[in-house]
Amino acid sequence: MIKKVYTTYKDSFSGLSAETWLLSIVMLINRSSSMAVPFMSLYMTQYLHRPPSDAGLIITLFGVGSILGATAGGKLTDVIGFRAVQIISSIIGGLFFILYSTVTHFHALCMLTVVISFFSEAFRPANFAAIATYAKEGTQTRSYSLNRLATNMGWAVGSAVGGIVASFSYPMLFVLDGSVSALSGLSILLLLPATAKGARKAVAEKIKGMQVRKPWEDSLFIKFLLLTTMLTTCFFLMFRVVPLFYKEVWHINEMKIGLILGMNGLIIALFEMVMISRIENKRSPIHYIVKGVLFIAGAYFILLLPGITPVMVALLSVLLFTIGEMFALPFINTFVMSRTNEFNRGQYAAGYTLSWSVSQVIGPSAGFYLAEKYGYNWLWIMLIVLLVVCASGFKLLKHKMD
Repeated sequence: MIKKVYTTYKDSFSGLSAETWLLSIVMLINRSSSMAVPFMSLYMTQYLHRPPSDAGLIITLFGVGSILGATAGGKLTDVIGFRAVQIISSIIGGLFFILYSTVTHFHALCMLTVVISFFSEAFRPANFAAIATYAKEGTQTRSYSLNRLATNMGWAVGSAVGGIVASFSYPMLFVLDGSVSALSGLSILLLLPATAKGARKAVAEKIKGMQVRKPWEDSLFIKFLLLTTMLTTCFFLMFRVVPLFYKEVWHINEMKIGLILGMNGLIIALFEMVMISRIENKRSPIHYIVKGVLFIAGAYFILLLPGITPVMVALLSVLLFTIGEMFALPFINTFVMSRTNEFNRGQYAAGYTLSWSVSQVIGPSAGFYLAEKYGYNWLWIMLIVLLVVCASGFKLLKHKMD
């Protein structure tokens, strides 16, 4: 039995390039630096004693910077290469996060939030392009899954450590976050081979005289992105609004909140690659996306239950959310990649990243506003309805494709 489990895991990870593994190690370090983001709303309300609406504004500005960063990151990847973009964005973003720990003036925090999220999100399109470049032929989907595994392991470590550090010192949380981000940039500089320049030159030669489809000319992709934006808007609230709900309504402390959220990354790290290797190519990607969306809706339904044993109910909610994420997000990546080729992958990556960035603007601001005005239960009900509509939209899109 143990040998069978070992063989299953080994088969899931075999055949990937050395560069893919190095890139994933770097991603693990980079995403570990996301430890402060889930606690930004708590930092504003609990440490700086600002109202929830101000916390919502900060999170929204984080999204605004993300939109700008995703757009610039996609463009700069084509100009100076994915390696340079990842190095610059990680190091500069990290330094600004350290500066964030020393500032308490609200307007200055607003400006710094935009700058930090700009550099943080510029990293993502460059990273998307890097995975495609380093992946061996026929291993792209698993290469992206390995990268997601590293992302979620980083998230698990970051959330858990972030909760522990936040329970002692919020400023130290931002210093640690920024230091780890800068370390990831240095890791790229030292570990990843500088092959981007030659690759860009080769691609430029191939593109000459060719007409390459742009993402905004792909109507099916645009519809898919709109539905994805609807999903990710609901997705973000689990890590933006829900921590405040745990604290204010269920009275769970910061350390436990960090461990509960960290369970998300741990489960993904243990099971996602194996799950994908089992179900990949069995059904269409959208079939699994619909399943995932409905599981996420179930996670918000759990939050409507009485918090008699709040930690257990919170864990159940995160478990359902994580199952939904494992079904939906890898196959969203698969669908996006299926619409691209080597000549337009960067632009599609920027478009996909933008859907996440837009969600960061819409979701937290609307979420905090609705929670403040109507209460958390009405917010969860609205999210459930929105997710059911989203699942129906994906299903209709699948019928059109068939």
